[in-house]
Amino acid sequence: MSDRFDSSWDAIIKPLFATEKMKGLSTFVQNERAIHQVFPPKDLVFNAFHLTPLSNVKVVILGQDPYHNDGQAHGLSFSVPKGIAIPPSLKNIYTELVSDIPGFTYPNHGDLTAWAKQGVLLLNATLTVRAHEAASHQKHGWEQFTDTIIQEISENKDHVVFILWGSYAIKKSGLIDSKKHLILTAVHPSPLSVYRGFFGCAHFSQANEFLKQHQLEQIDWQV
Repeated sequence: MSDRFDSSWDAIIKPLFATEKMKGLSTFVQNERAIHQVFPPKDLVFNAFHLTPLSNVKVVILGQDPYHNDGQAHGLSFSVPKGIAIPPSLKNIYTELVSDIPGFTYPNHGDLTAWAKQGVLLLNATLTVRAHEAASHQKHGWEQFTDTIIQEISENKDHVVFILWGSYAIKKSGLIDSKKHLILTAVHPSPLSVYRGFFGCAHFSQANEFLKQHQLEQIDWQV
């Protein structure tokens, strides 16, 4: 498993894997894969940690679950591989970017790998899901794993932007030191809530302004 994330995460993730809770989670996921289709593929579960070293984390965008339809999930929150239709929430994220970031042009794909490589940790609270069954792997241990990741980033890094959309993500703000970091919250970008405060939130420009204030390289949001 350790070859699937960047070695900068070793000090945090390896001790976690050694706990009884994580051993139980690993057994659960293995059993699920034996009898069900599970997303994302095994080699992409920790894709966010592979593409974004801890040393490079500038922004954390927290999702809840991987996409649960065929071919969508590839280990990055809100992202889908090229060639897969852009999901509704990501369409709304792009719409907000067009209005928030001068010169941003609406992409023809949903692959956010370019963000991950610049230091945007695209983290889902739960890292696996049974095919076509939303939230099916919640409350089996992933939340403790990702809560620890958030806490460790908060404690060990300075001047990180945490972007929390929707009530589930916003609850995680208690894990973050708001004196050191910028916490941006809004409703979820799903079609059900997007008009209740997501459009116009300007989170992307606010994130870059915060990074600029702290002499950190800004994110090129174009993909």
